[in-house]
Amino acid sequence: MAIRAAISGSHLKLSSSSLGARSLSSWWRNVEPAPKDPILGVTEAFLADPSPDKVNVGVGAYRDDNGKPVVLECVREAERRIAGGFNMEYLPMGGSVNMIQESLKLAYGENSDLIKDKRIAAIQALSGTGACRIFADFQKRFCPDSQIYIPVPTWSNHHNIWRDAHVPERTYHYYHAESKGLDFAAMMDDIKNAPKGSFFLLHACAHNPTGVDPTEEQWREISHQFKVKGHFALFDMAYQGFASGYPEKDAKAIRIFLEDGHPIACAQSYAKNMGLYGQRVGCLSVVCEDEKQAVAVKSQLQQLARPMYSNPPVHGALVVSTILGDPNLKSQWLGEVKGMADRIIGMRTALRENLEKLGSPLSWEHITNQIGMFCYSGMTPEQVDRLTKEYHIYMTRNGRISMAGVTTGNVGYLANAIHEVTKSA
Repeated sequence: MAIRAAISGSHLKLSSSSLGARSLSSWWRNVEPAPKDPILGVTEAFLADPSPDKVNVGVGAYRDDNGKPVVLECVREAERRIAGGFNMEYLPMGGSVNMIQESLKLAYGENSDLIKDKRIAAIQALSGTGACRIFADFQKRFCPDSQIYIPVPTWSNHHNIWRDAHVPERTYHYYHAESKGLDFAAMMDDIKNAPKGSFFLLHACAHNPTGVDPTEEQWREISHQFKVKGHFALFDMAYQGFASGYPEKDAKAIRIFLEDGHPIACAQSYAKNMGLYGQRVGCLSVVCEDEKQAVAVKSQLQQLARPMYSNPPVHGALVVSTILGDPNLKSQWLGEVKGMADRIIGMRTALRENLEKLGSPLSWEHITNQIGMFCYSGMTPEQVDRLTKEYHIYMTRNGRISMAGVTTGNVGYLANAIHEVTKSA
């Protein structure tokens, strides 16, 4: 025992000595600063600008006509109802059962047979980002040789999500730069030419960053071609209700795919349509062949979530389930989300009218043809740089304007600045 203790003691001394020889900085000597997020970096630059004329049309969060953050009245009422009425215990790994059920009804329809037949595997997720990430890991685990087709362009974090899940990425045509609309023919060609049984990421509505959505007829053609090729669609639905003001209308693409019998998946978020940005409330759902398969898939989704964050947070889920589960609160929410959508649509009209009144030689029809929070303006990175340098207007360099940052107080200034940097284009 004495010999064993001596050997053990000397080993400990050796380990301690060898650790001491390594300076603290040497562990992370090769770590370089990460590149700034192209969206979050815009806000940082805006906050650092002392100009009283500065305008931020880069932020991806709703603002009222005074440029201030908004908390919906239905959310405040839900918080009053749940305040002090629940404990702080963990939710199940799958999350709030009530929130999930209300989310499924919102996405798939109140009277969906899929819900009645328990054919949907669903878990609460950390907003839309978390839902996409869990699905990406699910795809990698159970279809390890598959790829994901992502539209050009798309929300920049989509690339990060599938990259970090080690799923190879392919792209498909989406935006047509000359028309500032949908490149439908090229998109359909890419769908047709993709290997059978490919995974595609589709934006359900209010495509980010372009604001360009397929028409209902185009969605039907897309769905048909998916059926022919046996492709799988993951719908990222971050803006249901926020796009048109009508949640049912904004879920039309999903309903079309369901009518055609597709086993889709859906990533939902309540950041935009309920203003619950910081609560990180979302839902991931996967349509299955039957109840037995749904049970198996849900168990695997939960297992993927377990090492990431173990259990989802409770407060935001209670807010969502309280609003959607109460007819009066839900009616109030529908009115408020329509109010947000209508303000965005109104600002689109105002921006276009101001540009046309200035005698711009360019067509700005795309501002009102596009939908949702973002307008893909068509401005070049150099023109955006001029906006920032000369007019203190901040947006991402791809020319994406967050219409939530446009107000009656700054729309004239914004239009004049855009006119000045584009009139010689």
